[in-house]
Amino acid sequence: MFKKTGLLTGALTLGLVLTACGGNDGGDNGGNDGGNNGGNGGENTNEEGNDADAGAENDGEGETVDVEPQEWRFVVEETQGQVQYVYAQEFADLVSEKSDGALEIDVYEFGALGSEVDQVEQLTGNVVEFAIISPGFTGTLVPEGNIFALQFLFTDDQELNQEILNDSEAINEHLAAKYEEQGIMPLSFWTEGAMQWTGNSELRTPEDFEGFQMRTQESPLILESYEAYGANPTAMSWGELYTGLQQGAVEGQENPIFFIADANFNEVQDHMTISNHNMYVTMTTVNPDFYEGLDEATQGIIDESIEEMRQRGFDIQQEQNDEFLSQIEDDDENPTEIYELSEDERDAFRELALPVRDYYRENGGDDAEMILDMLEEEIEEAGGTVE
Repeated sequence: MFKKTGLLTGALTLGLVLTACGGNDGGDNGGNDGGNNGGNGGENTNEEGNDADAGAENDGEGETVDVEPQEWRFVVEETQGQVQYVYAQEFADLVSEKSDGALEIDVYEFGALGSEVDQVEQLTGNVVEFAIISPGFTGTLVPEGNIFALQFLFTDDQELNQEILNDSEAINEHLAAKYEEQGIMPLSFWTEGAMQWTGNSELRTPEDFEGFQMRTQESPLILESYEAYGANPTAMSWGELYTGLQQGAVEGQENPIFFIADANFNEVQDHMTISNHNMYVTMTTVNPDFYEGLDEATQGIIDESIEEMRQRGFDIQQEQNDEFLSQIEDDDENPTEIYELSEDERDAFRELALPVRDYYRENGGDDAEMILDMLEEEIEEAGGTVE
């Protein structure tokens, strides 16, 4: 059941979570304003006079393949310098290199083309060809995608979790097919790192969440997860989150460390809990009609680049999360109390989180139970612990 799929080799027939990321204004293809949204679109720099016979190197065979010059759009949910944007730009560079410049991709940061919801609509409408989409913003469109909102489901080992995301049949076949039915074709699922809590008060026990105004994404399952702790979850776009925290509209939020720091949430939050209660899963996606309309050589360049970005994507998030944790620790102007939960403390949250899996099975869509049961088995086979 734990199956290596190699998502995009040949004709792709597969058809996805969670929290928010981003933060900038202005500049070509974006800027940074301290939230996970913001920025301007980049200029179209590819000239129409590209040589139609530009060659693309097939690294696997060492041959040169002719591809038709094209220019595409790639929109992300974060801003310049953040994980998704860096990933997308490196992917664009790989595609350009492999096609000898014939295939050009313009990367648009969050806010350049609208909100997270706008970006999903632009992908399904083929306004943009590629997008990084977090399942948490598509929970009503594909309810099975809410699986990534389940807390304490994956292991504490982020590298192992990425291997599970790469290889899982539940995710790469069954869940991906649900997205493809909605005009979203996942090319890869990947982690942006473990999720942590920040608050204007400490968050160490479930009792600390009683009545707590917790910001979440637009995901019914995320709301259910925090209600299980006794919190009052509030869905909010990350573009509004900094101000919401500053003005007290919400009291806390969850995100990977790089996003907490780069969005400057530590300026308006006094506490950060290293909870590792979940990981931020996102997916690189393509419009399926666009992809299936490409010739085999061009598809091959995309597929090759996606495969090469699997390890690179993991490295980018790890580098940024390590770097930004140090930055928060060393920020004397905005001191943050950082507390790491003990295993006993995590167990108290884990116990409350387990019944939410049944809620997902009952309310997560027609195939929710099958997908979750299969994924739990895959996690266990990979060396994780499933309660």
